[in-house]
Amino acid sequence: MAIHDDAELLQPQVAGGQDPRRWWALAVIVLAQLIVVLDTSIMTISLPFAQSDLNISDGDKQWVFTAYTLVFGGLLLLGGRLADYMGRRTVFIAGLVGFAIASAGAGLAQSGWELFAGRALQGAFAALLAPAALALVSTTFSDPGERAKAFGAYAGVSGAGAAIGLIAGGVLTEYANWRWCLLVNTPIAILAAVAAAVLVAKDIPAPREGGYDVPGAVTATLGLVAIVYGFSRAAESGWGAGSTIALFAVGAVLLAAFVAIESRVSNPLLPLRIPGEINRGGAFLAGLLVPAAMLGMFIFLSYYFQIQLGYSPLKAGLALLPLAGGILISAGVTSGVLPKSGPRPVMLAGALLGTVGLIYLAQLDMGADYWANLFPPMFLIALGMGPLFVGMQATALHRVEEKDLGVASALLAAGNQIGGAIGTALLTTIAVRSATQYARAHSDLTEIATRAAIHSYDVVFYWGAGFFVAVGLVAALMLRDNKSMIAPAADTEEQLSSNTEGSVIASI
Repeated sequence: MAIHDDAELLQPQVAGGQDPRRWWALAVIVLAQLIVVLDTSIMTISLPFAQSDLNISDGDKQWVFTAYTLVFGGLLLLGGRLADYMGRRTVFIAGLVGFAIASAGAGLAQSGWELFAGRALQGAFAALLAPAALALVSTTFSDPGERAKAFGAYAGVSGAGAAIGLIAGGVLTEYANWRWCLLVNTPIAILAAVAAAVLVAKDIPAPREGGYDVPGAVTATLGLVAIVYGFSRAAESGWGAGSTIALFAVGAVLLAAFVAIESRVSNPLLPLRIPGEINRGGAFLAGLLVPAAMLGMFIFLSYYFQIQLGYSPLKAGLALLPLAGGILISAGVTSGVLPKSGPRPVMLAGALLGTVGLIYLAQLDMGADYWANLFPPMFLIALGMGPLFVGMQATALHRVEEKDLGVASALLAAGNQIGGAIGTALLTTIAVRSATQYARAHSDLTEIATRAAIHSYDVVFYWGAGFFVAVGLVAALMLRDNKSMIAPAADTEEQLSSNTEGSVIASI
């Protein structure tokens, strides 16, 4: 009986090469990742309506976003390690159920603080979902070609999710109510949880030697929270504000303490060998830079469509379709190229397309035409982001031992969150300063407020192009042109083989 029970646990791991459910499992994983990512942006267009209904002050409205990203980013490493120790499918399903409940609570909020609490709870369960999802992609697909296709699908929704969130937010705000931007998650997450219980392969939790790394968990969580909140405060209060400097200082000290702890404990929350390997280190660094450019672009394009061009929420969302569509297309194409080329060429191509697209976009002026001045650069940028997301997500798990897949996935997701916070804060500050300086220097022009705003967007887009250039340098200098990089680690292959043998014995 014991042999049968063990084999039942082991059998789904054969899914990496044989189980026909693996593609349906991927669909469930991708759906879960989509709701996590789009929730970073889905409230952007509906925020004024929520603010009015719940009497949220201008000073507090940032918490609709900050509460989600702060908790999400702060708990990611802990969530990834829990996925390794408790089982990725178990944590994945628990994250979905919790996310459904939190979304319902946020959508039914009757006050601003109830909404903020609901968003924070969404972030906590997203921190369970995101690393478990990426780790499940890696364990479900062992064949390099299939794995590349799976990473392509996962990366496509990861990259397009923010744009899809803006589109969905526009549609739901226009035709339903701002609350549905949150409530829509509940039935989808419940459906995904039920499907995951049936379709997603069970996995064996990683053996844990010694106790939990409590000091590491505390310092990592508080350090990440301080850093992410520091960037949020910088956008509102300025980089030189005492609160901003204090948060950065506290975050730096805590993260330094975390590194010191991880180098000494026997069972670290984050083994330092994971970011220490040069290819993975390059992927994690790219994971910081790409969202910094991407989220800033989304935000300022949304401003441009609604404020300068006067688009309705629905029309503004639809205007962003080239971004979502282009990312999905390019991610799919990249998944076919990656096994043949390795990650470095595709990431270099993606960085080049993103740079050219943002420089093109930075030529906006008062008389911009959508089809001539906006559609082409948005589509170019989207074509670049697909290869970047596929390449960095595949490389981030390069040769990671199976027992560490959850925390490695969490480290990439944490980098994405911090990168997005950096981009939002830095580019917002740059935009405000650029608009002020332009207005002072051109006070004699007509429609100076509009001209100053558009000028600030152009400056931001140039900065975004600079981020893409930096990504290209990272890919060129840190990634190795190795076609086997998306193959599973040797110990993972051995485990898969062992699991297959165990399943055969049990079935006999």
